[in-house]
Amino acid sequence: FVHAAADLLDAERATTHWQVAHELATRCPTCRVEPDAIYVRDGTTYTSAGVTAGIDLALALVEEDHGPDLARDVARALVVYMQRAGGQSQFSAPLQGPPPRSPALRRITDLVTADPRGDHSLGELAKHLNVSTRHLTRLFHDELATTPARYVEGIRFDMARALLDRGHTATQAATLAGFPSYESMRRVFARKLSISPAAYQRQFGTARRANAG
Repeated sequence: FVHAAADLLDAERATTHWQVAHELATRCPTCRVEPDAIYVRDGTTYTSAGVTAGIDLALALVEEDHGPDLARDVARALVVYMQRAGGQSQFSAPLQGPPPRSPALRRITDLVTADPRGDHSLGELAKHLNVSTRHLTRLFHDELATTPARYVEGIRFDMARALLDRGHTATQAATLAGFPSYESMRRVFARKLSISPAAYQRQFGTARRANAG
């Protein structure tokens, strides 16, 4: 809003939090507001949808300057989800619904989102909390209305989409997101989106390139 008031967003693409996107568009009618984007780059102008989205943008800038390995290390050090692509919806899977109420379950969800490639089998996750697999399953059911396996799958799916959005091949996305194989990732895409990873990338590639340009 400060940039808009200073006439720095005229004829620029920009985003902000979805709750105030309409207000920004009203105040700055010459700005092309994208209300559902996490962050937007238009030339040398960068805008994000809020504090957490600002972290996504910062990680993207780190990756742009220093490569994906350092960006991944920074994300892991911050215990945050590996940055989502700017054109991705503000309503991606890890952001939907309230966070876990119990600190124990929050430790597990933070662990999974910080490193989707890790060994997150039910048994290994239960060991982190020193609880039974039945107890951990009950925590996920009661607080998140899902199973540990489905939660892990959702995080990996969301990361795979972000990787595809950034131009990685489907095979690379499967490996980096922690899927056991490309085929396992393909089955998840088919179930959730009714398209293959390659088809997803073809369909959204134009939007990704426009956002990066």
